[in-house]
Amino acid sequence: MKALLVAATVFALTVSPPAAFASKTTTTTATAEIVNVAGDVVGKALFEQTPTGVLIFVEARDLPSGPHGIHLHAVGSCTPDFKAAAGHVNPHKAAHGLRHPDGPDSGDLPNLYVAADGTVQAEFFTTRVSVRGRAGSNPPALLDENGSAIMIHDMPDDHVSQPIGGAGGRIACGVIKKT
Repeated sequence: MKALLVAATVFALTVSPPAAFASKTTTTTATAEIVNVAGDVVGKALFEQTPTGVLIFVEARDLPSGPHGIHLHAVGSCTPDFKAAAGHVNPHKAAHGLRHPDGPDSGDLPNLYVAADGTVQAEFFTTRVSVRGRAGSNPPALLDENGSAIMIHDMPDDHVSQPIGGAGGRIACGVIKKT
């Protein structure tokens, strides 16, 4: 009996959850090509709608090492200075910050940690947005009428200071697009 239990456990641990999930569910996805201030492509992001929120996968290179604030911005535009992306996705006017008592806003995410060689692979999960929907939907949709962008900042986010957690300048941006 004990051997059967061990064998069943080993089998369960070797089955690929992503493959099982993909075979049973049709997911809504979006992508973003991430560019730096010079306009060079430095990475990509994938947004996957799950039954309970959005998984965000980020892969990038040629970024300054260390922690960086990363947020979802309200407009799908990455002009050279990235200002056209506006502020965070925040239709409910919540305070900024994962630690703020009146927050977080819908665009808040944990910090992104870039390795010494300038590369990063990260995965985030949020229940405060959805991939698709209309303006005014709850949670707000990244692919609404004016789109959204993913933004990487120069400094880490302290998750409480207003308006952006002390995250500093915008160093990389990606327009979120339907796939």
